[in-house]
Amino acid sequence: MSLLVCCGLAWWQWDRFTSANGTFQNLGYVLQWPLFGLFPAFMFWRIRKLREKAEAEPETPVEAKPEVPAPRPRPDVRPTGEDEDEDEELAAYNRYLRELNARDQQAAE
Repeated sequence: MSLLVCCGLAWWQWDRFTSANGTFQNLGYVLQWPLFGLFPAFMFWRIRKLREKAEAEPETPVEAKPEVPAPRPRPDVRPTGEDEDEDEELAAYNRYLRELNARDQQAAE
């Protein structure tokens, strides 16, 4: 049905192209309308083919996902010296954060 309608529109555009005020845009539509009419037929054919393929393939059982093992505990890698932080810059940053926390606690009281 869509092919017939679109072919009729292509004929109408051809008449417009061959008239005195026709343009090449009308000629482009003459070529374009039949493609628009073929598209629904192509989609109908494609959907049927996909359905047939889906019905022909046996259903494969869905495999259960393997369980992820729990993470292993990390060994304690801190040095045993007075300063527990490996990096001096990190140790200074942590002291700064402790100082800010102490000020915040004093301001809240």
